[in-house]
Amino acid sequence: MNIGFNGFCDNTVTFEADATVKKGTLLKLIDDNTVSVCDEGDKVVGVCVNVREGYAAVKLFGYAEIPVEGAVNVGYQNLSAASSEAFKADANGREYLVVSADTDTIGVIL
Repeated sequence: MNIGFNGFCDNTVTFEADATVKKGTLLKLIDDNTVSVCDEGDKVVGVCVNVREGYAAVKLFGYAEIPVEGAVNVGYQNLSAASSEAFKADANGREYLVVSADTDTIGVIL
């Protein structure tokens, strides 16, 4: 593909992480300054880009390619966690800009 969105307005911050957090997981806040992996239906705070010694680097804004369960269209879509590693369409989820979509992965601006 000749179009690239990587690096667009990347915004990454450090949170304390519980033991379930690993690189690539979708995260939620569980306590002051602390994240954990999402369960189905959770609103996603961000994506873990690195984890080390009990701390997670969490991408809060920018472009990410995320696995998806079910059909998701391009454009502004309401999404929530389908699992700790995938999005799903959800009318009660947060609104995100989906810039590309196929059967198993979406490109999304967080």
